Amino acid sequence: MPLISVEMPLRANLSVLDNIALIPQYRHNLHYDAASALAWKLLLLAGQDGAALKRDPQLNHVERFVAKLLRAAIEHPPIILIDRPALLLPDTHYPPFLSDLLERLSDHLNDCWILDYRWNEPLYPSPLPHPLAPR
Repeated sequence: MPLISVEMPLRANLSVLDNIALIPQYRHNLHYDAASALAWKLLLLAGQDGAALKRDPQLNHVERFVAKLLRAAIEHPPIILIDRPALLLPDTHYPPFLSDLLERLSDHLNDCWILDYRWNEPLYPSPLPHPLAPR
């Protein structure tokens, strides 16, 4: 199960595009051109194509989060777990941001779970489009 977490960094020597494209290259021996085309498509859907050529130290919190999410989503895993989004998006009102982003990527996500503290539950819309696992 792919995990989106502060403990799961991007490869600092690669651009966002290459971080995302690396997964199908490594797991399925997909040629770089095909893998990067998939990554571009996801970046466009997420509205983050401006971050494609940036490396991790140049990214803001939103760009870094989206890069991690797309790196996980490119494989269409059965479940993606987002661990404590407030830590990943400290300067973003994250519940509406996540809702919008997950909606835009809905054709590329099977199931996305958000793991957050119970006291943050009122921040999320009810009913949640994606399960909220209490801590």
